[in-house]
Amino acid sequence: MRGLRALVVLVAALSVTTAGVSEAHGACSTAVHPLGTQRVAYAGYATHGAVAYRTPGGAELARFGARNVNEYPTVFAVRAWTRGRDCRARWYRVQLPIRPNGSTGWVRAGSLALERVTTRIVVDLSERRLRLYRGGRLVLRAPVGIGAPATPTPTGSYYVNQRLVPEDALGPFGPAALGISAFSPTLTWWLQGGPIAIHGTDEPSSIGRAASNGCIRLRNAILRRVFAATDAGTPVLVRP
Repeated sequence: MRGLRALVVLVAALSVTTAGVSEAHGACSTAVHPLGTQRVAYAGYATHGAVAYRTPGGAELARFGARNVNEYPTVFAVRAWTRGRDCRARWYRVQLPIRPNGSTGWVRAGSLALERVTTRIVVDLSERRLRLYRGGRLVLRAPVGIGAPATPTPTGSYYVNQRLVPEDALGPFGPAALGISAFSPTLTWWLQGGPIAIHGTDEPSSIGRAASNGCIRLRNAILRRVFAATDAGTPVLVRP
């Protein structure tokens, strides 16, 4: 995403701790426990970097620094967890911002600091419309521009992995961009592998049309509202 710089948010007080998650689930079991609902999701910040494994303690899948290529803090969407018989979390299953789209891995619990997320975004490509939910309640609905037939917007379940501010608010990204953990299915040669984002635009006439390189475009005034309301870690569902 050339021309963007990271909007770094200091995570000074995380609302969920490892111990808190363990205590919230009652009797201890070493099984895999899903984490999150339609109302609440969890973001995991790798404040000192993290290693993702294919299975708990299995083969290494990917390594991540404390910040990504855009200097934004590395964050994962936490989908499930396991714990030991002492009731302490041992591993988190997280969604990863890598190819192939929707990739998941396991990260040691001690590598992540968890934060609750109450927002959720649903993008319907056939309707060309975005919906923003908070606590399960619809708070915003707006038309979007989507990928052109040759450069389609990928469908699937993703999450906001970075919040970015462009150097030029009047440029093609508009005033801000929410990077999501999806990549273009066709533009594999692009900078950073062809990442997908929800962003503003300097072509307002493209809203409601299939005209982008795969990203999801909003009118700038709407994008500002969505950006202000959306935390990193927010689930993003892109429907056909």
